[in-house]
Amino acid sequence: MTTITLGRWLLVALTVVGLAFATPAVSAHGEASTPDDAPPNNGTAEEWATWMDAQTTEHMGPGATEWMESHMGVTVEEMGQDMADDGDMTDYGGMGGSGHC
Repeated sequence: MTTITLGRWLLVALTVVGLAFATPAVSAHGEASTPDDAPPNNGTAEEWATWMDAQTTEHMGPGATEWMESHMGVTVEEMGQDMADDGDMTDYGGMGGSGHC
């Protein structure tokens, strides 16, 4: 019976030590306040257009911005202006401010 009790305490101790080391490694909070590719909060139309162009190219490849503009019927500059004005893209059938990706 002593072996089982000792084994359980050893398992508990290893779990606590494991959590102590693992928690900082998987923490969602780092030193930076926002990721490098975060959209510009309260940004200008130019900042929004630059960010959208970079995001589209990074996630979908070269030429993706032009493809998106042709299919949406609106330019990145116009979308950037709308985001700078009220930030919801509903003028273009967008996501209503629910985010990206």
